[in-house]
Amino acid sequence: MSEHYPRIRIRSQNGYLLIREGLSISFYMRRSHQEVAREVMRSLDVYLEAVGSPSLGWYDNGEGEWKRLDEKGWEYNRHELLDEHGGHIVLRDTSSEHRYGFMYEGKQLDDPFWVDDPGAGCAVSFLLPTEYMEEHGSERVRELALALAAPLPFNSGQAGLSFNGETDVVSMPEEVRKRCLRYPGIDIPNLSWLSWKLGTRVRGAYWLTFLGEPVLGALGGAAGLLSRLSSPETTVQEMEGARAVVTLGRWPEAGDTEQGQVLPAWRELARVLEPWMYYEEHVRLPDCEARFLRRWERRFLD
Repeated sequence: MSEHYPRIRIRSQNGYLLIREGLSISFYMRRSHQEVAREVMRSLDVYLEAVGSPSLGWYDNGEGEWKRLDEKGWEYNRHELLDEHGGHIVLRDTSSEHRYGFMYEGKQLDDPFWVDDPGAGCAVSFLLPTEYMEEHGSERVRELALALAAPLPFNSGQAGLSFNGETDVVSMPEEVRKRCLRYPGIDIPNLSWLSWKLGTRVRGAYWLTFLGEPVLGALGGAAGLLSRLSSPETTVQEMEGARAVVTLGRWPEAGDTEQGQVLPAWRELARVLEPWMYYEEHVRLPDCEARFLRRWERRFLD
């Protein structure tokens, strides 16, 4: 148990780990797959250098089957990632404990199916266990996130605590539902859905919040953004290519509403970003589900 976050392990009746607390680092790019594929490959190489190739052991073959990520598997996935038609790449760890993982969703935005869709884009995510941060320190995780971000022409991105495993913001197990409002600093990743919907909007406030155009420009650049933030441990660092990263303190924090830990720096940043935030649009949800979802999305605003 860390002072910054709880230890969470949610298992099925047969002992299979469904969800755990972890870290996720994600970026969203309103670009076509052809424009970002090689940059995503560079970020993947940075990730593998940091965690070691053996940390990933299985891949989704696109037909609902998990295949061993051996030499042939790596050849297949690198070919898929660089294929001009886009890609859906999912790699996971050897233990099936949701410790390490990589996911990429690529789209051709000049395709007639997406050309008039402002929400579609490419998205990539990298997973880490909290044990990695406990061993190497939070500053090492921040450095890794910046190194992963460097090659990517992102519009937005984030890094921080997350519920890693088999869940999303709509079909979440009751065990996650009980915790997600109590610990507002733990995100519920939903990369596949967001690659269809987020576009150039932002997801919200995170330990590391990456901003590019058009949101950063609308805020007056890094200097303009910093002028709106007063929390003493918040920093704004400029990056090349009209990009910046906001860091909310030395460690990612889960918060705990039952203990009055409401994460004021996160709330301050969320208020600044509110005009550009994306809200889920599941119009067919029952009213009670829609209300819960909106409450979670606005956990730093209301």
